[in-house]
Amino acid sequence: QVQLVESGGGLVQPGGSLKLSCAASGLILDYYAIGWFRQAPGKEREGVSCISSSDGSTYYADSVKGRFTFSRDNAKNTVYLQMNSLKPEDTAVYYCAADRLATTCLRYEYDYWGQGTQVTVSS
Repeated sequence: QVQLVESGGGLVQPGGSLKLSCAASGLILDYYAIGWFRQAPGKEREGVSCISSSDGSTYYADSVKGRFTFSRDNAKNTVYLQMNSLKPEDTAVYYCAADRLATTCLRYEYDYWGQGTQVTVSS
């Protein structure tokens, strides 16, 4: 049974940092495309950062480039999203997702999803 479990969300002031974790069981993340997505109230779920399973290339949405960093620890079967210089518009539920064949950062390509972790950026 595949499980993805996110953690690390919370309340942070603008300009602050958070590091999200996504621990996987039931699959080996190194063999999958992995994505971080987010969904703000009233908005569609959007891709924030994704790593391709084919070539390991990393995609970042324009809104987070230079502020967010995707990393992985294969030994722990865990991926991370380091979020710096956070803005109020980064407030959302953040999800990690995995798929054996995904080639983009579009949510419909991903089969396995975590339950999400809330990130709130507010003073």
